[in-house]
Amino acid sequence: MIRVVRIASLVLALLLGGLWAFAWLGRSPNEPIADAFLRRIAALTGMEMPAPSAGGIQLAQGVALGGPFTLVDHTGRTVTDRDFAGRAVLLYFGYAYCPDVCPTELGTIAAALDAMGPAGERVTPVFITIDPERDTQAALADYVSRFHPRMVGLTGTPEQIAQAARAYRVYYAKVRPRDMGDYLMDHSSFIYFIGPDGRVRSLFRPETTPEAIAGAVAAQLRAL
Repeated sequence: MIRVVRIASLVLALLLGGLWAFAWLGRSPNEPIADAFLRRIAALTGMEMPAPSAGGIQLAQGVALGGPFTLVDHTGRTVTDRDFAGRAVLLYFGYAYCPDVCPTELGTIAAALDAMGPAGERVTPVFITIDPERDTQAALADYVSRFHPRMVGLTGTPEQIAQAARAYRVYYAKVRPRDMGDYLMDHSSFIYFIGPDGRVRSLFRPETTPEAIAGAVAAQLRAL
């Protein structure tokens, strides 16, 4: 019995090792090896899983993100999700007092749009705060202007922000470090690419390069 288990374990290890090597050799440019491996597993099991887009995470079949929202932009205008219909969007949730990851990711979005050249004009960069208590209209107007001239900053009531965050499955929570008088916001950090039809097409992990985002978004825009 022990010998059978050992043989089965060896066969399984060899099979997984072969699949990993096959995934590594057949992956798309800039596709993470883990995503390519899962795609190969899905193909063997008959599951329908579209190939991840270069530089991003393609959503699996049946997974939907996004939904209706009503917020206020950095000019004081009421904005809903319908205002972005027919326009591609790169969306990020964060807050203006963020000391590190938020400015880094917003800078990445701006650099990706610049790297796309004229095609970047088809994409609207959007920043939704998860700290409406401090991120007022005036604060957002100053903040988004530091990154890109076309970036839209959105805020609202705590309830409106919570609704938008739930729609995109964004985690956030207020934290108050002992050695600081003011609070910080702990939050998830993904860049969302939303197609002109309002569907979230892919997610980009933190620290994805502007070049990878630009290539993935440009490729998807050509396919739309």
